[in-house]
Amino acid sequence: RERRGGLGPFRSCGVAEGVAGAGMRLKDLQSLLQDCRPFEEPKVELEQYTTRPHIAAHILHAIDNSFEGFSDTTVVDLGCGAGALGIGAAILGGHVIGIDIDDDAIAIAQENVVELNPWEDEDLCVDFVRANVLELQPGMVERLKADIVMTNPPFGTRAKGVDMEFLKVASKIATSAVYSLHKTSTRSYIQRHALKVLGFKKAQVVAELRYDLPKTYKFHRKACTDIEVDFWRFQV
Repeated sequence: RERRGGLGPFRSCGVAEGVAGAGMRLKDLQSLLQDCRPFEEPKVELEQYTTRPHIAAHILHAIDNSFEGFSDTTVVDLGCGAGALGIGAAILGGHVIGIDIDDDAIAIAQENVVELNPWEDEDLCVDFVRANVLELQPGMVERLKADIVMTNPPFGTRAKGVDMEFLKVASKIATSAVYSLHKTSTRSYIQRHALKVLGFKKAQVVAELRYDLPKTYKFHRKACTDIEVDFWRFQV
């Protein structure tokens, strides 16, 4: 894949230039991500929920095997949290930048990069930037231009519409496709908004998933709640 000006802010690493984890089996990828350290004290105002290993693995495996693939691909993980998606993409050969507003989340993600790296003699191609996704300056957005944007955004329970704001930012960064998770109950609205307002060429639900959300905050009454979510692919 030829790019004017090379990789820009994306680091060039030996792992990503080779086959890296390309062709990694789903169960092997999920097994690696099982060891991803979650949030220690999740912040309710940020709607922080760790992306479950089986969900992250299915998303990454689908992108790697059915769509663009990650080998030598530039990737931005918006609202990266503890880093499962971005680190998984790097394991599969991507050049990744994760963006999050929370210093604590980035610190955990940086530890996860070291702990989840399956290679002894190569670093994973992933860096992190502390920034508010919703307040990225135009110049920053332009510098972050990437083949793929992935995001598991806040669902908007605390701040209505924030999931659509994440998708809007993603649409300005991605040059090929955006992959995102959204509640199944919002499917028709998201389809319409993505095509008519955000200008995506195509919006498709790749898979219907069950997000098994463990009790995270005091207001959660159940030990675990299943939330129906759609895994979307938006073509730029």
